[in-house]
Amino acid sequence: MEVPVSAGPSTNGALRHVLGHLLTPLLMCVGMGLAYLGAFHAPAPHDLRVDVVGSGPSAQVLAQTLQDKGAGALDVRTVADRETAVASLREQGSFGAYIPGQKPELLVASGSSDTSAMAVEKVFTKVAAAQDAPLKVTDVAPVASGDPTGQGIFFLLVALSIGSYASVAVIGGAGAVLPMRIRALLAAAMSLVVSLIGTLFAGPAFHLVDQGLGGVWAMSWLYAAGILLVGVGLHTFLRRWTTLGVMVLFVMLNFTSSGGIYRPELQPGFFGALHAFWNGAGFVEGVRSHVYFGGHALGGHVLVLALWFLVGAALVVTAGAVEARRSGAEKAAGKAEEKAGAAEESEEEMEEAVAV
Repeated sequence: MEVPVSAGPSTNGALRHVLGHLLTPLLMCVGMGLAYLGAFHAPAPHDLRVDVVGSGPSAQVLAQTLQDKGAGALDVRTVADRETAVASLREQGSFGAYIPGQKPELLVASGSSDTSAMAVEKVFTKVAAAQDAPLKVTDVAPVASGDPTGQGIFFLLVALSIGSYASVAVIGGAGAVLPMRIRALLAAAMSLVVSLIGTLFAGPAFHLVDQGLGGVWAMSWLYAAGILLVGVGLHTFLRRWTTLGVMVLFVMLNFTSSGGIYRPELQPGFFGALHAFWNGAGFVEGVRSHVYFGGHALGGHVLVLALWFLVGAALVVTAGAVEARRSGAEKAAGKAEEKAGAAEESEEEMEEAVAV
């Protein structure tokens, strides 16, 4: 007769181990839901900058009426002429400019954000309809032919991010036994490979950009290198929580604040605040500036990417020093144990000699 085998201590311990690790995907689920739904579930304009072209009383009245009816949705100003309005759009100082008259015209710059341009067009289509006039829409900074929705740069960001943080998991896990300098070199090599793949997607494969591919590659490399260095450095401190930590930094908070789908003017304030200094926003806005706006404000976006890279480099150096200190302490502890063992053996030998 067979006796049923009860779950022993080893099984209970293994179960606790698995349950502890299952906490990570649950936290990912909660974090992704809060981040994505919080950022994207109800886009609505707030302080969306638009211009009304004209200097007469009618233009002033229209601007004030739109400002009042918008109840915070729009930030309306008047500009003297069409040239001024176009210049503001090409410097990303506004997201739309309405030229009233018998044949009203709306100027937009879809290269800045297609969803913002659509929001502006929705507002001024109603204004023109109230005047019983068809609205002509002119795009002064159109997106590339291979990116008709203007969101291809965002999905390029996603590809670069996944390649980078997945590499962190491999280098931190399988490569944990390697010295930090070798892991840092692996991170640098992977950032180069990931950036070249991204550039291939942006150019020859999908034609997301039709100019400035070299600059897109440089920003792709700087972005990927920043993620990899931050992740490799954090692994020393976070250990098994590194995957969750990297996903919080470079997925949950990063994708949602990048402005690739909705700019800050269409999102809750928290994500708009992150947009000012997060690395995904630096990449998306940097590529837009480089490709569509003649490099206007490009330096600030590159600075954001460079600062994240420097933070990653500092983390790697700090992690290397911590690991070296840990290794020294472990070696010292090992030597102390050896000495203690040798002393015990010597004492036993003396006791045996005395007994004889």
